[in-house]
Amino acid sequence: MTEDQTADMTENTMDHEVVLRVEDLDVDFRTEGGDARAVSGATLEIRRGQTVAVVGESGSGKSTLAMAVLGLLASNGKVAGGHIYFRGEDLATAGSQRRDELRGTEMGLVPQDPMTNLDPVMRIGRQIDEGLVDNGLRTRRDVRERTVELLEGVGLPDAARRAAQYPHEFSGGMRQRALIAMGLSCDPALLVADEPTSALDVTVQRGILDQLGVLTRELGTAVLLITHDLGLAAERADVVVVMYRGRIVEQGAARDVLTNPQHEYTRRLMASAPSLASRRIEIARERGLEDVLDEALLAPEEDAADGSAAAERPLVAVRDVTKVFQIRGGGLLARSRDFTAVDGVSLDVPRGSTVAVVGESGSGKSTLARMILDIEQPTSGTIEFDGEPVTGKDQRARIAYRRRVQPVFQDPYSSLDPMYSVFRAIEEPLRAHGFGDSAARRARVEELAEQVALGRGLLRRFPAELSGGQRQRVAIARALALKPELVVCDEAVSALDVVVQAQILRLLAGLQSELGLTYLFITHDLAVVRQIADRVLVMQNGAVVEEGTVDEVFDSPRTEYTRALLDAIPGHDLELALG
Repeated sequence: MTEDQTADMTENTMDHEVVLRVEDLDVDFRTEGGDARAVSGATLEIRRGQTVAVVGESGSGKSTLAMAVLGLLASNGKVAGGHIYFRGEDLATAGSQRRDELRGTEMGLVPQDPMTNLDPVMRIGRQIDEGLVDNGLRTRRDVRERTVELLEGVGLPDAARRAAQYPHEFSGGMRQRALIAMGLSCDPALLVADEPTSALDVTVQRGILDQLGVLTRELGTAVLLITHDLGLAAERADVVVVMYRGRIVEQGAARDVLTNPQHEYTRRLMASAPSLASRRIEIARERGLEDVLDEALLAPEEDAADGSAAAERPLVAVRDVTKVFQIRGGGLLARSRDFTAVDGVSLDVPRGSTVAVVGESGSGKSTLARMILDIEQPTSGTIEFDGEPVTGKDQRARIAYRRRVQPVFQDPYSSLDPMYSVFRAIEEPLRAHGFGDSAARRARVEELAEQVALGRGLLRRFPAELSGGQRQRVAIARALALKPELVVCDEAVSALDVVVQAQILRLLAGLQSELGLTYLFITHDLAVVRQIADRVLVMQNGAVVEEGTVDEVFDSPRTEYTRALLDAIPGHDLELALG
C-alpha cells in the first residue's frame, strides 16, 4: 500500500469519526425591520463519543445554532449560508423530508423544560412508545418492553410502574430523565441537549449528567450540550465553544478554556458564574489572598456581633414550625395519608441581613417561605414578624402585613400579568393598597424603575417584550413598591443565565445596602448562597440538618448531605487563576 493510499484511508477514517461538522454557518430571522442575523460564521465539529459544550448568555445564539442543526428553526428562521455536515451529508441543503427522517432515528433532542415538552394528559410510557413507533423503531406489539428498558437505563426505579404514570406524578429530575430516555430511544449518532438541567438542583443535576455520560459513552453518541454555565461545561465536556452575539469568540479543550481564557467575554462569563466565584473564594481563603476574596464577594462581610446587635430582636422568628399536608390515596376508596413537608424548623432572620435556606427539591424550603409569607398556615409552631404573630390575623392586619413582606418568585414571566405593561405591573400593588393619586403613583414607579436600573422607555413594554433579566428587575421593582422590610426571594435567580444572574445579585446587594432591606433567600444553589448570604440553613426532608454562617457551612460542613451539595457544584474541583 502506498503512502498516498494510507493517507487517504486515515483521512477517510477521520471523516467517518466526525459526526457533525458546522462550517461558516449563518442563520437569519425575518423581522418587520428586515432580516436579523442570529448566528454568523459559526464553525465547529463533534466526533463520535465526544461532548462539545456551547456556552454563552441568553441571546448569544447557542440554542439557535442547535435548532439549525436539527432543522427545527422557527418559521421565520432560515440557514442563510454555510454548511451543516451530518455524517458527511450537508443538511443545510437537504429537504425537510430528509431532516424529518433523521430526527428520531439518528438525531436525538433533550429539551430544557420537561413540563412544556411532556404532554400532561398522556402517560409517560405512551409518550415514549409513540416516538418509537412513529419512527419505525418498534411495532406496537413490542414497543413497551423497549420503553421500560429505556426508563431503566436512565436510572428510574420500578420503570414498568413509572411508565404508567403521568408527568405531574414525577419530580423535576424524573421528568428530565424521561426526556433523556426519549432523546436516546433511537440510539442516536448525535444528541442535542439544550440546557437539560438548568432548573434542577445540583445533586439531581449531577445524577442526571452522570447517567447521560455513561449512556453516551456506551453508545458512542456525539453530544452537543447547550448551557450557560462554564463550570458545568468544563466539568462535563471535551471541548467548549463560547458564543457571543451570534459569533463563536473562543473554542478549545474545556479545561484549557476555563483555566486560561483568551477572550474578554469568556473571562466575563467566568467572573459571573456563581460556581466559579465560589471556587475562587475557596482558593483565596486557602492562599490567604484577602484582597481577591473581598473582590469576589458580592455581599459585605458580616459585622462582628457587638452587644447591641446581639440583643436586637430578629425581624422574623420561626419556632418549631411543622407543616403537614393531607395526600389523597391512589384509589377512590383509598385513605388519605399525612405528608410532613416541614418538620420542627426554627430560624431567626436578623434585620438588614440575608439568610439563605438551601436544599434539594422537596426539602421543604419553599413551603417554609410560603408560611412566612402567610400563604400557607403552619400545622404547629409559631412564626413572629417584628415580635407579632404572623398567623391568626384579621383581614386588615393581613393586608398591613402584606405591605411589610413581599415575594420575588423564580419565574417572572408567570408571575407577571402578560396583559399588563411594565408600568402597570409595578403600579399594581400601589393601587391595591391605595397609595396616593395617579401622579404620586407614576412618580413612585419611575423612582423604582431607576432603582432597579430599568430605563423609563421600558415602562411602556409588556413582559413578552423583555429579556429574562429585565422581567426579574420588574418583579423586584414591584416587590419594593410598598417599601417592605422583608423580601422573600424564592429561587429568584435560578432560571437566569450567569451574566444576568450576577447582575441581579449585585442589584439585590446594592438595594439592601441602600434601603436596609432584609432578605430570606430560598435556593437550591449553594454557589449563589456564598455570594449573597450572611447565614445559611440547610434543609433535608423537611428538617434543618445544618445551620451557621456561610463561611462555617462552606469551610467546615458538618453533615454528609451538605458535603454532597457542595461537591455537586459544577467546577468545584477546578484550579482557577486568581489574577
